[in-house]
Amino acid sequence: MLVVPEHAAGHDAAHLAEAAIRSGVVTATGATGASGYPRYAGDGMEADIDPETRTVEALLVDGAELDYGLSARVSGRTPPG
Repeated sequence: MLVVPEHAAGHDAAHLAEAAIRSGVVTATGATGASGYPRYAGDGMEADIDPETRTVEALLVDGAELDYGLSARVSGRTPPG
């Protein structure tokens, strides 16, 4: 999982990794988040991720929502369904 400034959101995966202000490895918790998607957690991040589109539907970093101007991207392999 990468947290990147919005201006970097359209770039390729390698550029996103370089532009990330925070990254972490999240794994499935077996729970479903409030958004209805599987919940993933790790490295201070909790996320609801749509496994089909790899879209981050909800995210907390260290217990707080992201500030405006930041977005989250799934990096690496697709989360399991």
